[in-house]
Amino acid sequence: MALKATIFKADLSISDMDRNYYNDHNLTIARHPSENDARMMLRIIAFIVNAHERLQFTKGLSDDDVPDLWQKSFSDEIELWIELGQPSEQRIKKGCNQSQHMMIYAYADNSFDAWWKKEQSKLQARNNLSVFTLPADLVSTLENVVQRSMQIQVTIQDGQIWLTVEGPDVTESVEVAIEKWL
Repeated sequence: MALKATIFKADLSISDMDRNYYNDHNLTIARHPSENDARMMLRIIAFIVNAHERLQFTKGLSDDDVPDLWQKSFSDEIELWIELGQPSEQRIKKGCNQSQHMMIYAYADNSFDAWWKKEQSKLQARNNLSVFTLPADLVSTLENVVQRSMQIQVTIQDGQIWLTVEGPDVTESVEVAIEKWL
């Protein structure tokens, strides 16, 4: 019998002064059995940074044909394709060709450095691609705040991101630094 996804709830209250975006989002997140807490939190952060009324999680790890998150227009065109980690060249090509803009979010660890060195020249040739990293030492902090039900207050100002995560067992404030590589 196959393992089922674990369901998480995250109520986001986003105040993004850089983009003049102020909204609440009630997210239901299905964490695939092979996904860990760090990757799930990376998905949530990618959602926060790109928050929009039409941005949504996809089947992600369960479906190779879709990204981790996407934003579609009302006419069903993909405006934004978001991948996590170090996607293959074929996956990047697919995302860039099928969407107006593609973004990649990853933790800046040794595996990212090796991937970046290998793929850098190919990535720079794509004019609708952006690559971002979060510090590797942020992984343990984010893993420690994960709860099945979370309330996350988000403030973004001058490129700085602050999260206050509240759940039944934890309340933690975290500063998230994102570095743009491309």
